Amino acid sequence: MSGSALTFSEDQAEAWDRVADVLGSAGVDLLGGTLMPAATGRASVLAVIGKAGSGKTMLLAELTKALDAAGVDTISGDYEGKRRKDRRTLAVLAPTNKAASVLRGRGVPATTIHRILYTPVYDPEYEKIAEWLAGNGDRPTVEGLTEIALDRAKAFYDQVKSIPGALAAAGLRGSDFIKGWKRREDPLDIGFVDEASMLDERQMDDLKEIFPTLVLFGDPAQLAPVGQSGEMVFDRLSESRKLVLHRIHRQEEDNPILDLAHALADPDLTFEGFERMVEAAARKDERIQWAERVDAGLMARSPVLVWRNQTRIRLIQAFRAAYGAPPDDLLPGEPLICDGIELPLKHRKKRIDLEARGLIKGAQVIYLGPGKKAGFAKLHVIGAEDPQVSAASIIKIELPDEEEPFIPSAAHMGAAFLHGSAVTIHKAQGSQWPDVQVFAPDLFVAAKVGRMEAGIPLWKRLAYVAITRAETRLHWVVRNRLARPAEPLTTADLPKGVAPLSLVAEAEE
Repeated sequence: MSGSALTFSEDQAEAWDRVADVLGSAGVDLLGGTLMPAATGRASVLAVIGKAGSGKTMLLAELTKALDAAGVDTISGDYEGKRRKDRRTLAVLAPTNKAASVLRGRGVPATTIHRILYTPVYDPEYEKIAEWLAGNGDRPTVEGLTEIALDRAKAFYDQVKSIPGALAAAGLRGSDFIKGWKRREDPLDIGFVDEASMLDERQMDDLKEIFPTLVLFGDPAQLAPVGQSGEMVFDRLSESRKLVLHRIHRQEEDNPILDLAHALADPDLTFEGFERMVEAAARKDERIQWAERVDAGLMARSPVLVWRNQTRIRLIQAFRAAYGAPPDDLLPGEPLICDGIELPLKHRKKRIDLEARGLIKGAQVIYLGPGKKAGFAKLHVIGAEDPQVSAASIIKIELPDEEEPFIPSAAHMGAAFLHGSAVTIHKAQGSQWPDVQVFAPDLFVAAKVGRMEAGIPLWKRLAYVAITRAETRLHWVVRNRLARPAEPLTTADLPKGVAPLSLVAEAEE
């Protein structure tokens, strides 16, 4: 492997060489940094798999940089230039907004799978600006925009390669620029997919339709998608198609969170023995916290992770009570989780609009307040590139021992939400937070039940996924108690965006 100042481990270097061979068939010479004619009819899928800390993300990032240096166009979720016969294209994808934003925070221009499955329909006037910013056209003259505004857009784009951000700097909104969405018709060349353990068969089939060259990056120790019997999409590949990273990269060494995660591979380790390891680690390193109660303040932005739904609902009610939330309304700043889109088939275009703006199943949002129309809510979509929307919303607050939830916001149709202060470990996959609280009593129950998944005790898979959601600090909560918050809920910590874009207005009328 060449072209990188980083030192790769032996298995990373071997994976780099194998991926480079496949990319050569796609018309990209990584060694020479040049583009070549692509071979036709040679679809290829590779999987780079390894546990947390094995260097998958670093390898993905370095491959992305090398492709960019070779002249490959990276297709983002905010703009796609006009197709040229001589170009090669790359899209870096993740299943959720939060997973994509984690990659973007590391300098990788990632977007969600939905934003590649559906392509935007642009306003022709503003498309001229985008082509100019991307270096594919002359400086335009656009009615209503001053030269100073165009200069601001150019200065922003030179620093941050974001078309919506540049338009916002010029006084415009992404919603002025993107008029709608349609299913992608033209294929792309190369797809990198992070968090591939979350993919189901339908998503995999969609991706193979778009990308003749597909590289999956996944963790085999995570939980498989519901309904796939513990199997992940890369499990079905032949061994020659799977590149396994074994070594923990030197940058991840001396990390007590990863030490605990990898200790779970010991087949003789019991739950009680693991808790003793957590307690011992907490005495030595502040990155591990032995917590006697759940912290309500942390729950406002990073959900406490649980196994059982009944635990999740009880903790949500305790969180709302701690903040004095009224039983019949939401407070600005309360976290929500998108539970899907409730729209009839005739409103397919509206479904695409919602999903393209980040309101996909599992998306984390913060409630900002009621919208201008009945049934609408103003929302901040965590990790989305254009985060503020006003959407027709069906918000459900589940109650203990009640079959029917309380619904404080009830549009006839639109995006459905559950409360997000506590989530199941399954739904937390693909996300990371600086501080993560793991509700250990639930894992103790899973251990006592004795369930297995793909030959591994379920509690160990749950613990592994929950622990590796923590970027900086792990809170191992051992008591069914809640610490009251020190300060009231707020939205002041959220990045300020443009005015919210209203969605599904026509469907409501």
